[in-house]
Amino acid sequence: MSSGNVRAYKDYKWIVQDPELIGGHLAILGTRLPVSLILECMASGFDLDEILKQYPTFPREALSEVFKVAADVTDSFATSPDAA
Repeated sequence: MSSGNVRAYKDYKWIVQDPELIGGHLAILGTRLPVSLILECMASGFDLDEILKQYPTFPREALSEVFKVAADVTDSFATSPDAA
């Protein structure tokens, strides 16, 4: 990570935010991999082994939190005052 500004996203172990890392997007701890990249890979049909081959810094243990944070973020839209 690039700075001392790294902080865990909510109570997640593997998901972090750092304003100096990939524009402050949610990322995987210890990498420069955005959560959205891993989700895009999965949506494109990659399995975990393919992701690990393509991105060897991705920690296998982080995958369940990637899915949990996606659910958390999408659920937040339902409770947002701007939700239509």
